[in-house]
Amino acid sequence: MADHKYKTFLHWSAEGGEGTKSYRSFARTHRITAKTKSGADKPPIVATSAFHSLDHYNPDEMLLASLSSCHMLWYLHLCSEAGVVVSDYRDEAEIVLKLDTKGEGKVERATLRPRVTIASGNPAVARALHKDAHSKCFVANSVKFPVGCEPEIVTA
Repeated sequence: MADHKYKTFLHWSAEGGEGTKSYRSFARTHRITAKTKSGADKPPIVATSAFHSLDHYNPDEMLLASLSSCHMLWYLHLCSEAGVVVSDYRDEAEIVLKLDTKGEGKVERATLRPRVTIASGNPAVARALHKDAHSKCFVANSVKFPVGCEPEIVTA
């Protein structure tokens, strides 16, 4: 099977300011873009540091969103094959970042909390498919911190 490659483009600028003259002199806001297969621009993501602004997505939130999205996509795929009809999927995921005394840190853990509404199918199967989705998730398989999953299954 062929490898899949993805490319993103990140741009930050001092925008006429002092740049990195000092730690407090530069904005952390930057733009992340990518191209479609046809070469068109995808909508940009405006990002920043969580320690400097809460107005835009930060890298930790984007990592968590990637985990949540990858899990959901595999889960929906597996449900479609297993005869479980999902009508709604919501995930209130959480990531915990621990900082040391120098202000350096790492992600300690992430927890996905999907709330899945099924229109038909076996609720026990719907719950069990989360384990399979987790084992297939490319992003979860690539990180070195634990990713938990606490699903809730609701019937419509």
